[in-house]
Amino acid sequence: MLSKEDGRLLIKTARKAIKTCLEKGKIIDPPMVPSHLKEKMGVFVTLNKNGDLRGCIGFPEPIKPLIEGVIEAAVASATSDPRFHPVTVDELDKIQIEVSVLTKPELIKVKDPREYPKRIKVGVDGLIIEKGPYKGLLLPQVAVEWGFDEEEFLC
Repeated sequence: MLSKEDGRLLIKTARKAIKTCLEKGKIIDPPMVPSHLKEKMGVFVTLNKNGDLRGCIGFPEPIKPLIEGVIEAAVASATSDPRFHPVTVDELDKIQIEVSVLTKPELIKVKDPREYPKRIKVGVDGLIIEKGPYKGLLLPQVAVEWGFDEEEFLC
């Protein structure tokens, strides 16, 4: 479990990574951090401006050290989210940054699909849905932000 101090450090690092990339075109080196922030974890960085999504990119699987994933996802969210134009230096002060640290995804197996809602905790669990070559992810906060119950989140 990460502390509030860890969260503040990750957000500060994400903001510095974005600012440095936008102003200097460089990627920052990971700062010195406690060892648990060097463990491989899934992570997403979400950018909002005036309450509206401005970028969101990350890694659902624990494929890289958390602090490195935060830097890479932050820069990609600001510059490479295909849904948006890149963030500009001028708007950076208006951007809110959210870092979502993910546990390793677990496959939920049920005998009857009607059991799925009982296996989901709104606000705690995210969803990764796969069918053929297609894959989508909903972070845990999506259900809360949209007021979804378990069934709505699954639909």
